[in-house]
Amino acid sequence: QVQLVESGGGLVQPGGSLRLSCAASGILFSIYDMGWYRQAPGKQRELVAVITSGGNTNYPDSVKGRFTISRDNAKNTVYLQMNTLKPEDTAVYYCNANWRLFTTQNDYWGQGTQVTVSS
Repeated sequence: QVQLVESGGGLVQPGGSLRLSCAASGILFSIYDMGWYRQAPGKQRELVAVITSGGNTNYPDSVKGRFTISRDNAKNTVYLQMNTLKPEDTAVYYCNANWRLFTTQNDYWGQGTQVTVSS
């Protein structure tokens, strides 16, 4: 079965850093676009970062310049380096794997990991 196992969340002070990891199994990792999403209490889930199978990255303005997504295909793992964290970054962060071909789409989600930015 497909599994996305996340780790690295926790409590950090404003201005601090965290590195999230997501280890995938059960998929041909190298052909999947990988993304990180987050959902804060009472808010909708939003895209944080995406890295395509070709290595292209995209970020929303809210995290651009602070967050960096990367992938290691040899380890079937995607990372999210989060720097200069702000209280508004507090959310559950989810790993996503997505593959599309014409009318077919495979979309998988991790269990989520809590990130809390607070003094």
